[in-house]
Amino acid sequence: MLLLAGCATSTTPPDETISPVPASGGSAALNWSAPDYVPKPVAPAVKTNAPPVVHTNRPAAVVPKPAPAPVVTWTSLNRWAAEHKFNGPRQLSSTPTTTYAISSDQGVLTLGIGSREATWNGMEVLLGFAPEIIDDQVFMHGLDLQKNLEPLLLVSSLTFDTNRVVVLDPGHGGKEAGAKSVLGDRYEKEFTLDWARRIQSLLETNGWQVFLTRSADVEMTLSNRVAFAEAHHADVFISLHFNSVEHDKSQNGLEIYCLTPTGMPSTLIRDYPDIWADHYPNNNFDAENLQLAIRLYASLLHGTGEVDRGVRRARFMGVLRGQKRPAILIEGGYLSNPAEAKKIESPEFRQKLAEAVAAALK
Repeated sequence: MLLLAGCATSTTPPDETISPVPASGGSAALNWSAPDYVPKPVAPAVKTNAPPVVHTNRPAAVVPKPAPAPVVTWTSLNRWAAEHKFNGPRQLSSTPTTTYAISSDQGVLTLGIGSREATWNGMEVLLGFAPEIIDDQVFMHGLDLQKNLEPLLLVSSLTFDTNRVVVLDPGHGGKEAGAKSVLGDRYEKEFTLDWARRIQSLLETNGWQVFLTRSADVEMTLSNRVAFAEAHHADVFISLHFNSVEHDKSQNGLEIYCLTPTGMPSTLIRDYPDIWADHYPNNNFDAENLQLAIRLYASLLHGTGEVDRGVRRARFMGVLRGQKRPAILIEGGYLSNPAEAKKIESPEFRQKLAEAVAAALK
């Protein structure tokens, strides 16, 4: 997975400069496509392979924002379930991987011992740390309990008030063309803009006020996309992309990303530093990010029938890190795969993608 090229999503440091935002929240006076960011070097991450620290009590609550202390405890899943008054994990199989399932009224999570891969109601979800067997019980890292299991098993689905505002972010634009279709001279920037316009027309008839970070083929910095969402008081931010991988035409399927919680390793790093201790504004919405991602991803898989590549975490995506609202990034397929590129170039398929996003936000 670390070798995947993916679409060209650049990184932005936490102290990036953002264009001034008018107090009224309007955007007419701003040049949203103006360049305003110069990359700065980031120190490499320091990682350890220390064994888990075992505790029998529930991990202590995370220190409130802006810089929560990392959760390092490992907890018995049976004990955690009992504290929340539902049944503990039940073993499903012992070969080739020992797997367990744990469920609540919200759904069923299936996990494998020694693997970060899990499924939630049949969809792939990536954990931060692989579960372990300790004293014949399933133990999980405290951050997975707090950032993955609690939002999925314990919390009701994400809901929105009336007069909702969503900012759709068509990836790339202008000179930043994004991934090139393997079928010819068509680029990601064209398909993301068309996808966003289709979503906009559907959501505007469904109680949403919709803004696009760009409505034409113009270049726009990542920091200005974040500032645009802030200026328009967005309740939700959705960035739209299509994927690509160099020297491999077989890779296909959908992916959806939200920001990696503080203290966790990312699912994908693309050779960027992955500093686990970093805390960004959008980390204050970790639970809502996951719930939004799950809701959208389930609708996309159902609406398109595409391959499930999972709900993933990354912290190099600057378009997510500074958001002060639930924010996710969707990869709607691989332009490097001939069969999938043919679908993406089809208006009918992009309409399916748009309808799936709109259906999830009803």
